[in-house]
Amino acid sequence: MYLDDYKRWLDADLKDVDLKTELRNIEGDDEAIKDRFAVKLKFGTAGLRGTLGAGTNRMNIWVVRQATQGVADWVKTQGGSQTVAISYDSRLKGWNFARDAAGVLAANGIKVRIYDELMPVPALSFATRYYHCNAGIMITASHNPAKYNGYKAYGPDGCQMTDDAAAVVYDSIQKTDVLTGAKYMSFAEGVERGLIKFVGDDCKQGLYEAIEARQIRPGVAASSGLKLVYSPLNGTGLVPVTHVLNDIGITDITIVPEQEYPNGYFTTCPYPNPEIFEALQKGLELAKKTGADLMLATDPDADRVGIAMKCPDGSYELVSGNEMGVLLLDYICAGRIAQGTMPAKPVAVKSIVSTPLANEVAKHYGVELRETLTGFKWIGDQIAQLEAAGEVDRFIFGFEESYGYLAGSYVRDKDAIIGSMLICEMAAYYRSIGSSIKQRLEEIYTQYGRYLNKVDSFEFPGLSGMDKMAEIMEQLRKNPLTEIAGKKVVKVTDYEKPEETGLPRANVLIYTLDSGETVVVRPSGTEPKIKAYYTTLGKDLAEAQAEKDKLAEALKPVFA
Repeated sequence: MYLDDYKRWLDADLKDVDLKTELRNIEGDDEAIKDRFAVKLKFGTAGLRGTLGAGTNRMNIWVVRQATQGVADWVKTQGGSQTVAISYDSRLKGWNFARDAAGVLAANGIKVRIYDELMPVPALSFATRYYHCNAGIMITASHNPAKYNGYKAYGPDGCQMTDDAAAVVYDSIQKTDVLTGAKYMSFAEGVERGLIKFVGDDCKQGLYEAIEARQIRPGVAASSGLKLVYSPLNGTGLVPVTHVLNDIGITDITIVPEQEYPNGYFTTCPYPNPEIFEALQKGLELAKKTGADLMLATDPDADRVGIAMKCPDGSYELVSGNEMGVLLLDYICAGRIAQGTMPAKPVAVKSIVSTPLANEVAKHYGVELRETLTGFKWIGDQIAQLEAAGEVDRFIFGFEESYGYLAGSYVRDKDAIIGSMLICEMAAYYRSIGSSIKQRLEEIYTQYGRYLNKVDSFEFPGLSGMDKMAEIMEQLRKNPLTEIAGKKVVKVTDYEKPEETGLPRANVLIYTLDSGETVVVRPSGTEPKIKAYYTTLGKDLAEAQAEKDKLAEALKPVFA
């Protein structure tokens, strides 16, 4: 069957010369053909993500057109404005995919609002809400290596598409022939007919105003003298992040030159993920050279931000997503109470795999902390529930350990623009009172205890990878762990059992040990990886790290 598909693609006019060349180059190579055609990229709640190339198991214009026909079929059942917003980041083929998605929607009689320049995830979420769209499409593979691209689908609230909507779209995709099934008109024709329009300056300005309105201590940054090094990691962050920082008075910004402008090859950071040291290396070198107070990096679609902070001895220390989530929660709570802007019955939200230290901080400030499944759409869902009850102003902050932050309801996905603004404002404020982010973090640990949160990832590449991951999770359920590194498992929380957790079904296991430590095991939703999240507590960092190392060593055979 896959050989028939290969021949059909080989004979077709594929529009993209790279696809035809690739197909000719793999002629006679059964494994290479099978890898591209034996399976199809599956459309889930995160949309599509895969390696660029020819075939049904790759990201290309045909797979994008097919997916967009599925979105169009769903939109046509929804009434409303019959409009879809589109954005794209700096990845290879990003504009091609965005343009072709617009062409499919226009051919289906659906109006399109598309950005005239690459813009990040929060801008797409904002435009979807601003234009009262039925859906949004973001062409991105987030922080994956350069050979990937992807397609994220959003609902009318600017949140990633719900499971139910995604299932309807997927069903429609299944019925759409990948090469001939999608309706299509050229981008130029769509513009000519008035179906495709660019996002207006009013919408772009509206996003900036919404973000800047969420400063905690307006004016504090302008007089702080904060010195910043920033890297957009060759993605979409440069324009929006520097725009907002300049507006709030942070102007001493040195951009990492090799990572300043869009470059889908990510030549100086092959894995453009602000969670990992290699992606921040160029920025750290520049921070040391310039003596910056702070080094900041956003991922290609600018929904996540990572930092390194200057320590009193002049060295730089990376701040984890959990630590920054706690720092921001603490800063927002203390600042809003001091400024008299804290709402009644405030609510913060975090994912179940994020640090329990946030629970302690929230309790200290009298903030209700809600926990959700992993994936920012669940935090968006909590905001939507507050909005439906007419209480959206109660939401003050949401975060995930994977460097995603949001303060405010103007978008429904994580936002590195507001994350960058609040981190810089926080650094500026602490600098103005003779303190620092590092000093405040140490004070938090002194007050609540030395929590350590670490994540280990285990990769399962190839066609059999997903089966192997499923088998590991199945075995963990069939033969439950009773102890880890000599510590007794006192509770196993299985999120496949919504009747026990009160949350939607998810493939996540949490082990609570008699020491109070926890281990969370979950397969990634976007990559062939299983992740293990460890939370340990010690009298100091060394003790907490030693505890984590023991637990990780004991679990290694499980993921072998």
